[in-house]
Amino acid sequence: MVGVPTRGFTMRLALLTSRSAGPVVALGLALVVAGCTGGSSSPTPTASPEGSPAASPSLSPAATVGGSLTVYSGRSEKLVGPIIERFEKASGVNVEVRYGDTAELAATILEEGDNSPADVFFGQDAGALGALAKENRSAPLPRELLDRVDPRFRSPDGDWVGISGRARVAAYNTTRLKPEDLPASILELTDPKWKGRLGWVPTNGSFQSFVTALRVLKGEEAARAWLEGIQANEPKVYEKNTQALEAVAAGEVDVAFINHYYLLAAIREQGPDFPVANHFFQGGDPGALVNVAGVSILRTARNPDAAHAFADFLLSDEGQKYFASETFEYPLVPGVPVDERLVPLAEVESPQIDLSDLSDLRGTLELLQKAGII
Repeated sequence: MVGVPTRGFTMRLALLTSRSAGPVVALGLALVVAGCTGGSSSPTPTASPEGSPAASPSLSPAATVGGSLTVYSGRSEKLVGPIIERFEKASGVNVEVRYGDTAELAATILEEGDNSPADVFFGQDAGALGALAKENRSAPLPRELLDRVDPRFRSPDGDWVGISGRARVAAYNTTRLKPEDLPASILELTDPKWKGRLGWVPTNGSFQSFVTALRVLKGEEAARAWLEGIQANEPKVYEKNTQALEAVAAGEVDVAFINHYYLLAAIREQGPDFPVANHFFQGGDPGALVNVAGVSILRTARNPDAAHAFADFLLSDEGQKYFASETFEYPLVPGVPVDERLVPLAEVESPQIDLSDLSDLRGTLELLQKAGII
């Protein structure tokens, strides 16, 4: 596998993006640019008579593909490098990977347009995947691939498919709090009694996808009120979820908003006495959002057979067991066991939401900026 260094934005996006807003702003701006310039000239996919995604090439067995593949990965090399290497060995495909921030890479694909060298976009959240689909950059995926995953974890139009699930949780310090001390809803953490006790990572893509979900589920005013309420409680701001988790363990804050798998990774490294637990909100609460990391194949893919084989491999037993055991995420193909310390995915009371609706990252960034959070 050849790692391709992540290049910066084009000069135009660099000039438009402020350091404080983070790279996701560039995705919103790139969407504006794409809308003003007409986006792609590629034809819109035709739906089948039943309304299912249009037909697309059948999957090619990984062992028969060969050739090369370029993947733009918003997932870090530490997390997905090993499974990509396994695919290379199984398929004979030479995979070149460009690692970077999910939103930055999505913005880059939009800027590159038909000239993008990427065959596959491996995004860390459905929002960026949906943003590319809205700009007609994604090709329809084979039905046999889509049907492996529950409909709520894939594009209703067949433009992308989830690979692994990532639940939002409130990680809390177990020496200072008991489970019953946590509120029933994340919305209740605006209570002044939590002042100075919270931590968050507002520039993180997963957090911003949660805010987008909150806007979809509760409306703009409710989302603004929650953000302002948390801000009034003077939360400590961190650059990374791992830092927020360590702050909870150290007693710097009592609660932090993160994804579920960071805790299990910390326990693997630091032992079972790590003083933090995950609180899963119930009853379809926005705080229990299950987002996905997923893939889309670009319409301009130069090796679509290898791209389909790559997606097929990630959703194979080997691929799904890797995410379950190595990254502690939820496998999305039924029948693959999860870590016994996790709440089963079927029991996570995530809100009912079309993950494709999380594509309005620009609106979320505008809201966060107006609230003075980023």
